[in-house]
Amino acid sequence: MASFQTVLVTGSAGFIGSHVALSLLDQGRRVVGVDNMSPYYDVTLKHARRERLLLRANYTDAEFDLADQAAVTALFAEHRPDAVVHMAAQAGVRYSLEQPRSYTHSNIEGFLSILEECRRHRIGHLVYASTSSVYGANTAMPFSEHHTADHPLTLYAATKRANEMMAHSYSHLFHIPMTGLRFFTVYGPWGRPDMALFKFTRAILAGEPIDVFNGGNMQRDFTYIDDLVTGIIRVLDLPPTADPSWSGRTPDPGTSGVAPWRIFNIGNSSPVDLMQYIEAVELSLGRKAEKRLLPMQPGDVQRTWADSSELERATGFRPGTSVQVGVNRFVEWYLNYYESRAHV
Repeated sequence: MASFQTVLVTGSAGFIGSHVALSLLDQGRRVVGVDNMSPYYDVTLKHARRERLLLRANYTDAEFDLADQAAVTALFAEHRPDAVVHMAAQAGVRYSLEQPRSYTHSNIEGFLSILEECRRHRIGHLVYASTSSVYGANTAMPFSEHHTADHPLTLYAATKRANEMMAHSYSHLFHIPMTGLRFFTVYGPWGRPDMALFKFTRAILAGEPIDVFNGGNMQRDFTYIDDLVTGIIRVLDLPPTADPSWSGRTPDPGTSGVAPWRIFNIGNSSPVDLMQYIEAVELSLGRKAEKRLLPMQPGDVQRTWADSSELERATGFRPGTSVQVGVNRFVEWYLNYYESRAHV
C-alpha cells in the first residue's frame, strides 16, 4: 500500500476538498491546497473553510484558476506533490443550464491542466471526483461501475464523464495511476448552500416553504461527508494497476486492461425517499416544513442507488452513516456556524 506524503488537493476551499485536506493533515501528511474561490455561492463560507486549513503548519495555500496552465505548472514545480486529489470543479446540475461555458472552462480546461502536470511529474496517483450523474438515463439499479454510462442528461454530467475518458487516455499513454470516484449526493457540515439540505434547513428556520420536486416522488443515495472522505483517502493509498483479466472484446467500463485506471462508486448503497429526508430535517430542527410541490426539473432523475461493493472489496470500507445521524450533525454545524457569525 502506498502512503503519499505530499498531496495536492484542488478545490481545497470547497465542501469536499476542505474535508479531504483536513483529514490528510490529521494523518501528518503535507497538503498543498488550491482553489479559485469562485463566487458560484457565498465566498464567505469558502474563506471560513480555508481558515481552518491555514491554522495547520503542514498546509500550503494557493489561489488561482486551474485553467491557467502556467500557474498550475509553477505550483507543481515548486511543491512536487507525490499524489493529487482533484476535487475542484464547477458543481451543480441545474446551473449548467444557465452557464454552460463555466463547466467546460473549469471541468475540462482545468482538468486538462492537472493531467498535463501529472504527466510531466510522473505523479504516483491521481484521484479525481466524478459523479453519479454520469449514469444519466440508466435505470438498472443499483448503479454499478460495470454498467456503461454513456447517456448523461446534463452538461455537468457530460463534463464529468469526459474527465473519466480523459483520465483513461492519459493513464494509458503515460502509465499514471488514476482513479475516478463517482459521488452519490454528498451532504454534511460545511456543505454547499445550493444543495437541498442547506436550502431545506435555511427555509424551515425562516418559516418559508421548501421546494419539493416531482411531488416528492424521488429517491437519493445520500452519502455523509465523513464516509466519503474515508473512502477517498483509502483509495488514494491504493493506486490501480491494469487489470490482466480485462478483455477488449467485452470491455469492462469500470476497469482497464491497457491503463492503470479504474472507477469506484462511493455511496451508502441505501436509497432514501426524499420525503423521509425532509422528515429527518424536520425532526432535527423540531419544526415542520411547508412544502411547495413542483414538477421534475430538467436533467433530474427520479432515483439513484450506488453499488459500492467494489469500493468495499478494494478498501475494506463501506459507507454506512444513517440519514438521521448525518442530518443531525449538519444541523448542529449550521446552527453553530451562523450563530457564531451573528456575533462577529
